This record gives sequence, structure tokens and C-alpha cells, in this order.
Amino acid sequence: MPQVVGVRFRPVTKVYYFAPNNLKQLKVDTRVIVETSRGTELGTVAQPVHSVPKSKIKGKLKRVVRKATPVDLLQAEQYRGQEATVLETCDELIKNKGIPIKIIDASYSFDGSRLVFSFASEQRVDFRDLVKELTSSLNTRVEMKQVGARDETKILDGYGRCGRRLCCSSWLTEFHPVSIRMAKQQGLPLAPAEISGLCGRLLCCLAYENDQYAEIKKFLPKIGAQVKTPQGVTGTVRGLNVIKETVLLETEEHDTYIEILAQEVEVLAKPPKGKKQRRKN
Repeated sequence: MPQVVGVRFRPVTKVYYFAPNNLKQLKVDTRVIVETSRGTELGTVAQPVHSVPKSKIKGKLKRVVRKATPVDLLQAEQYRGQEATVLETCDELIKNKGIPIKIIDASYSFDGSRLVFSFASEQRVDFRDLVKELTSSLNTRVEMKQVGARDETKILDGYGRCGRRLCCSSWLTEFHPVSIRMAKQQGLPLAPAEISGLCGRLLCCLAYENDQYAEIKKFLPKIGAQVKTPQGVTGTVRGLNVIKETVLLETEEHDTYIEILAQEVEVLAKPPKGKKQRRKN
């Protein structure tokens, strides 16, 4: 299996594999200069040298050029200090030209040879004149990169309804598919305001416990099923508490629903298919 080293270009982002190029002591947090499809870049070792199956390597494996020198790091820091200024410059030009885009971030390559502006837009925009003007005024190659709502929120950062820093900007390195079915699986209210994050998309955390809910539900009776308790009382399942693994039963012997462990009931009849079940109170 090929030897690789995992490199990350920004905090809390995807790790990319590179050939270590016989360099020694490429430990975690070592700053390195690597070859990329866009030229040389400054990155940080996130995974030390290790072997991986060939199936995990997509395309030709590019190499680590060298460990970053103090000059490389100082140069990168100087250009990073200019990013806020060029961001304001770009934003002012956009307003003057009336271009319907929102500039979110500016990022220099470590040697200042390339400047990438990240932007969000709801429509297709021709910004060729903007790029020409920025290239001329900033004296570097300028690229425009459109990002989606989730990437925008990851860059801007913030706090979620849980009171904690957003997952996407604090530890989540890649976005995973999230569906409305996950909210239904967990019995959550389907109002957009209740299950959407700051980005306006479905909450990433809907996926965290989804597999656990699905696994537990395999062993729980269905809503509408006829069951019998250890005391011999029969009733109809009207609700489930997946975390507690209990069921809410409607019985003739009780005025209100009773809660009982799912493992203690015996299923007598499954709910009729296609019949709409009464919701629990």
C-alpha cells in the first residue's frame, strides 16, 4: 500500500493525501509546502506518514515539496494580515458596480501569487470585469469561488440553538447528507424553523443519532399495534419514546395513556397497512 501524509490547508477542513517524498519527521502540526493542482500551497500535517489502500487515492498522488521554512511562515502571515483589507476593497468595488453577490472571505496563497475570493450568489453572475480590476489593483492573480449556504455559514461561524459553537466551524470537516426523513425518524416537529440551522438548511445534527433511532425502532412495536402487558391488559400503541425504549398505550382500563417498557409487552396484532393512525396527545 502507498505511503501518504495527510495535510489540511485550513482548520476544520478536509484532509488531503500527499506523497511524503522521503521527508522525515512529518509529525502532526508540522507546516509543509505541497504541490497542488493550483500550484504550491502551505498546509499543516494532520495525519503522520502512514499506509492507505490504493482505493482511497483519487488521481495522481502529489508530493510534499519541503517543510515550511521560517521565511515561508513569515510571508504567509504577512499576506494573511492583508486579507481583511482586500476583502473591503473587493466589497466596495462590488457595491459600486452593482454586482449581486455577497463577498464572504478572501484568502491569499502563502506566497501571495494567488488570491481567492469566496462569494455567495442566488443567480449566475458575470464578474470578469471585476476580476480584471482586482487583478490590476492588487497585482496578483485573482479567482472567484462560489460557495453554498452551508460553506458560507462555516466560514462566518456562529452559535446554534443548542448554545454551542456551530459544528461545521468547530469540528465537522465534511458535510454529510441530511434528509427530512431523519427528522421524522426522531419524532421531531417538521416546522422549518425547528429543524433548520443558521444556514437555512436542515440541521447537521439530525444525522448524529439517526442510525441509533433506526436500530432501536426495529425492536419497538409500531404505532397502532395491539399489544398485551405482563398484567394481561391489552391496549393500542399510541406513541413511542425511542430513547427510553417505552411505549404509550391506550387501554380500556385506564383514562389516560400508560407508559411501559417495550420489552415487557407482547405484540398481538400489527397495525393495518394504509390506515392513518391517531396521533398521541
